[in-house]
Amino acid sequence: MLVKDVISWTSIVVAYSRIRDMGSAEEVFALCPVKDMVAWTAMVTGYAQNAMPVKALEAFEQMAVAGMPIDEVSLTGAISACAQLGAVKRAAWVQEIAERNGLGRNVVVGSGLVDMYAKCGLIDEARKVFEGMHDKNVYTYSSMIVGLASHGRANDVIALFNDMVRRADVEPNHVTFIGVLTACSHAGMVKEGRYYFAQMKDRYGILPSADHYACMVDLLARSGLVTEALDLVKSMTVEPHGGVWGALLGACRIHGNTEVAKIAAEHLFRLEPEGIGNYVLLSNTLASAGEWDEVSKLRKLMRIRGLKKDPAVSWFEGRDGFVHQFFAGDNTHPSMHEIKKRLLELREKLNLAGYVPILSSVVYNVSEEEKERLLMGHSEKLALSFGLLTLESRSSIRIVKNLRICEDCHLFIRLVSKVEPIEILVRDNMRFHHFRDGECSCGGFW
Repeated sequence: MLVKDVISWTSIVVAYSRIRDMGSAEEVFALCPVKDMVAWTAMVTGYAQNAMPVKALEAFEQMAVAGMPIDEVSLTGAISACAQLGAVKRAAWVQEIAERNGLGRNVVVGSGLVDMYAKCGLIDEARKVFEGMHDKNVYTYSSMIVGLASHGRANDVIALFNDMVRRADVEPNHVTFIGVLTACSHAGMVKEGRYYFAQMKDRYGILPSADHYACMVDLLARSGLVTEALDLVKSMTVEPHGGVWGALLGACRIHGNTEVAKIAAEHLFRLEPEGIGNYVLLSNTLASAGEWDEVSKLRKLMRIRGLKKDPAVSWFEGRDGFVHQFFAGDNTHPSMHEIKKRLLELREKLNLAGYVPILSSVVYNVSEEEKERLLMGHSEKLALSFGLLTLESRSSIRIVKNLRICEDCHLFIRLVSKVEPIEILVRDNMRFHHFRDGECSCGGFW
């Protein structure tokens, strides 16, 4: 092109971001002679859509410093980034910008803020934003319902759903039902789940997608109805995707059903050959059942295919908004000596409260002493210890983890909330866990 205007340059930035090549998008953006609001927004949303939340917020901040006007699209990108990070201070900052630009009550921005606060662990703040909105559509209701579901508030989900369809006369969509079914799954409400799954098609004419089936499979299988869940998969009217088989495999890990686990894993290996998590989940299921020969064969297959396990990592946001990162067995944090010392003190307290390590949470064929050592190095325990060290006057600690919290860490943190005057919130890749006074909001069902 002889003449390249800002639209031309921005189109290339967007194109690169859509194929997940943000490095090239950055190069083109840097060369763009004129950067307007649309160009900056392309970078913010590109980073957010490609799971690069820190860079998305940096670009958004630079956009504001450059004096660019803020619209609902750029705000939505920043809101998405905050939701991915689970960073509370950043969330409040983004909402402040929304309010300052007169977009706080915008239905798109408002729905995003509801989702953001829910994912940051501030479900009551999300409800406050929701109730303050004059205009609510199906996306607003769905954001609130999905948020409540992720926090285990199943009864609130059902009450809000009924309010949505009866009083507000808003027709639910497929996302709404994913939220409702997820809530039933997280609470083990099999009867209610069956009812809403049937209502979706019979009353609202919404044909169940693979995502809806995944919720039902998760609900049935986690409730111990593993065979019925497998029968449901076999009867599906759509092709089951990895989420369906993954839900079944995850439940088999909980209930120790290696037979069905192998069936689910076989489908997953074909659908997602590079999905390391599926191999790890089957390996853990077999290890818990003591099938070490099968575990060895599976780990050999993983090595042949060049697959490496995603490292467990937990994040904790400090008082200054800085996000601290902890890996399992990590020794790199500058405060690690103090962290481990505090962890040992906690362990002594918990022993008096009846804590007995759940050694089956370690899936390696090693001694019991080594298993206990490995458990104490889990990333969420390190993040919790650091949070207690830096707590001062705060009454709550928030931790985000990239994988599902293990049974031992769940027990450990639950007991910490009993012996320490503190509320602990853990967001893993499945849901939120609110620990308070020795109890967890999941009721032991996750």
